[in-house]
Amino acid sequence: MSPPQAEEPVIRFENVSIAFDNPVLQAISFQLPRGETKILMGVAGTGKTLILKLALALLKPDAGRITVLGEEITNMQERELFALRRKIGMVFQESALFDSLTVEENVAYRLIEETGRVTEEIHARVLEALRFVELEHTFNLFPAELSGGMRRRVAIARAIITQPEVLLYDSPTGGLDPVTSNTIIELIVKQRDVYHTSSLMVTHRLQDAFTMASHCFDRKLNKMVPVGDGVSVEDMRTRFLLLRDEKIIFEGTATELLRCHDPYIREYLS
Repeated sequence: MSPPQAEEPVIRFENVSIAFDNPVLQAISFQLPRGETKILMGVAGTGKTLILKLALALLKPDAGRITVLGEEITNMQERELFALRRKIGMVFQESALFDSLTVEENVAYRLIEETGRVTEEIHARVLEALRFVELEHTFNLFPAELSGGMRRRVAIARAIITQPEVLLYDSPTGGLDPVTSNTIIELIVKQRDVYHTSSLMVTHRLQDAFTMASHCFDRKLNKMVPVGDGVSVEDMRTRFLLLRDEKIIFEGTATELLRCHDPYIREYLS
């Protein structure tokens, strides 16, 4: 009998390179196992958001292979990508909500595209998604009537309403105050621990990254709490990927990152 095969990662980059005027990513390889969160870090311009765009096939690499949910997307035609993208949720930087649509219409946007209108079923799903982010009372409001943190939470509701297999977060706490940022991170941890959704998250905030790696969501208390006795940060299925000079210079757990003696990484963390 042959040994059981390891589960296929939900995202796989193999020797992926892309350049514009200059190289941005050179021969990078990594995998996102099912149920894991991978946090992409590095200074501005190192290609973190670019990795999200490549994973969505919004851009094509110059070289290498990208596989998403078992399908190689590197040379996939646009019409073939529609079905695949329905399985992926994206939380854009600055939320990217439509100003002329209500919260309900924003959250239901992808579902309305399929039906042409808000049905009773869609309305129920919108309320469920908004309840998850604790904003069910806002469905008739417009984005201009919401705070910055509330708009980010609506963006998360929009991303999760299709119950995606993969979530991509592009700096979800950028520009927010520390208290509001913590609320957003708590929602991301809740999605990770309650639904076990695989995700890639770009962040510039080390505090957010280490909070995710050292906390879990307690369903009974309905809040994020530090990991308890007998639970290591490795159990949180959250890993770090650090980019520098077009390359991945570190990939591993929070503990491994803190123990790394590389001078650049020590300076980055300080």
